[in-house]
Amino acid sequence: MSDGVPCMWMRGGTSKGGYFMKEDLPADDAARDAFLLRVMGSPDARQIDGMGGADPLTSKVAVVSRSERPGIDVDYLFLQVFVEQALVSDQQNCGNILAGVGPFAIERGLVAAADGETRVAIFMENTGQIAVATVQTPGRMVSYTGDARIDGVPGTAAPVPLAFRDTAGSSCGALLPTGNVVDQIDGIPCTLIDNGMPCVVFKAADVGATGYEDRDTLDAADDLKARIESIRLQAGPRMNLGDVSDKSVPKMMLVAPPRSGGAVTVRSFIPKRAHASIGVLGAVSVATACMLEGSPAAAVANIPAGTRKIVPIEHPTGEMSCVLTVNDEGSVVSSALLRTARKLMDGYVFI
Repeated sequence: MSDGVPCMWMRGGTSKGGYFMKEDLPADDAARDAFLLRVMGSPDARQIDGMGGADPLTSKVAVVSRSERPGIDVDYLFLQVFVEQALVSDQQNCGNILAGVGPFAIERGLVAAADGETRVAIFMENTGQIAVATVQTPGRMVSYTGDARIDGVPGTAAPVPLAFRDTAGSSCGALLPTGNVVDQIDGIPCTLIDNGMPCVVFKAADVGATGYEDRDTLDAADDLKARIESIRLQAGPRMNLGDVSDKSVPKMMLVAPPRSGGAVTVRSFIPKRAHASIGVLGAVSVATACMLEGSPAAAVANIPAGTRKIVPIEHPTGEMSCVLTVNDEGSVVSSALLRTARKLMDGYVFI
């Protein structure tokens, strides 16, 4: 490792991290994790001796390899490198980092680029899900320049639409792992849901928040965070996730009525720090919770009519629109999101 390891640093959606070919990392998981901790500079609040950005959103890794699965182009393993703990977790997906996997796969020659745009079928190893990313490839070259804009990222970039397949219950075994639309935890009505990301969804007002606080205010609210963590620790076993005290799931979603023309307002904890925006698959799970009659999310949400619903999720830095298709019974059968990505650096990383 002293000679450096090939790595591409990319922004994917509203996150940022290192993209590696699986073959370039140690085969042993423990050795791989130790290497990635050194790469990021963890554990250290500043990550000063590594590439990490002192924030969970900038301490992420994608491990990509050519897939042998029928109809799939590449396999993608997401790893969350904790900032202040010597911990690397594979217990969740990341739909933001996912946005960079298609461009990375084309850049590394794993997928041949078409002239115009290229679809990349991606198997997400963490949860067994499949996503299809559409990458702009004019002249058979990846283009990161375009007019697409997503909240939480300055400027514009090429669009990377992400369509998800079979996300329900990918981590917990069922969309509603307890079988209930509402469960009571510490006297708080909660929806325990997994439509791509295990989430606990409850009204912000029920835990003493407004749902409109900024990130710093939420992170400074120790009593509020302790109450949320108590709910999370009890929800974990109920969601078939076991002891979640050292896991990055489930995510905690505080919902409130929309204020800016969206469907619902969300403040997300990932899981113990407030999120600057909201995760891609977390947004899909919250949007799905809004479709469940009698749920805390449905009680505060403004959902459009029709079988194809655009559901804008308001968050601290803007909104993220989910496109949900529902059947005649009102159940969500497909979901899609628009993300962007940008290559920041391609070279070698050293430890």
